Amino acid sequence: MTPGEWKPVLAALLLPPAGPLLLALLGLLLATGRRGAGLLLAAAGIVLALALSTNGTAMFLARHLLPPLAAAAPEDVRKTQAVVVLGGGVLPDAPEYGAVQPNANTLARLRYGVRLVRQTGLPLAFAGGVGWASTGMRTEGEGAVARRVLEQEYGFKPAWVDDRSRDTGENARNMAGLLLPQGVRRIALVTDAWHMPRAAAEFRRAGFDVLPAPTRLPGPYARPLLEWLPSATGVLLCRELLREWLARQVDRFT
Repeated sequence: MTPGEWKPVLAALLLPPAGPLLLALLGLLLATGRRGAGLLLAAAGIVLALALSTNGTAMFLARHLLPPLAAAAPEDVRKTQAVVVLGGGVLPDAPEYGAVQPNANTLARLRYGVRLVRQTGLPLAFAGGVGWASTGMRTEGEGAVARRVLEQEYGFKPAWVDDRSRDTGENARNMAGLLLPQGVRRIALVTDAWHMPRAAAEFRRAGFDVLPAPTRLPGPYARPLLEWLPSATGVLLCRELLREWLARQVDRFT
C-alpha cells in the first residue's frame, strides 16, 4: 500500500466508533493481568464511545475545533471570479439509477455551488477524482459523476472539472493548474464546514484568494434531550470534526 492508501485505514482505526471501542477492548485484555487499570481503561473507552456518538458532543467539538464560520453572502461571492466545489465521495453502487451517483456530501456541495452560480452568474469549477479509500473498481471518478449530474439534472455545464485528484491537497494543486493560467485567482470555495479550514489553507497555499462558502454548518437537529443521546448523526459529525482536526495537526508537521 502507498502512504496515501494508509490514510483512510489509520483514520478508521483511530476515529469513532472504532477508536474508543478498541481502547475498551485493550482495557479488557489488560484486565486479565492488571484488573484495576484494565477495567478503568475499558470503562474510559466505553464512555468515550458513547460521548462521541451524540450531536451535543459534536456541537461542543465544533465550537472548539473549528474557526468561526458563517454562510457566504451573495454580494461577497460576486466579488470573486469563480465558484469552486470540492467533491466528497460517490455511491459506487446505485442500481436504481444505473450509474455511479454523488453521495450526500458531494450532492449537498453541488447543490449549494449551483445556487451560488445562479445568484451571481459566475462560472463553476468542480474538483474531485478517485479518493485514497476507493476500491478502484469504479469506472467514473467524482469529476465525471459531477459533470453528468450537473448537466442532466441541473441543465448546467461546469466550466472546469478536475477528475484526477485523490485528496484535498491535489484538489488545490490541480485547480491551480486549470484556473491560475486563465487569470482566475479569487474564488468562492464550497465544501462542508468542518472541511473548510483545511481546504481553504490548501487553496491559499496553491495561490488562490479564497472566500469560504461553507455548507452543512453544524447545528442542533433535535430536542435538547435527544442531542445528548447516541445517534448516527452524532457519531458521523464527531468523526468528521475529529478527522479534520487530526489532518490539520498532521499538516503542521509535514
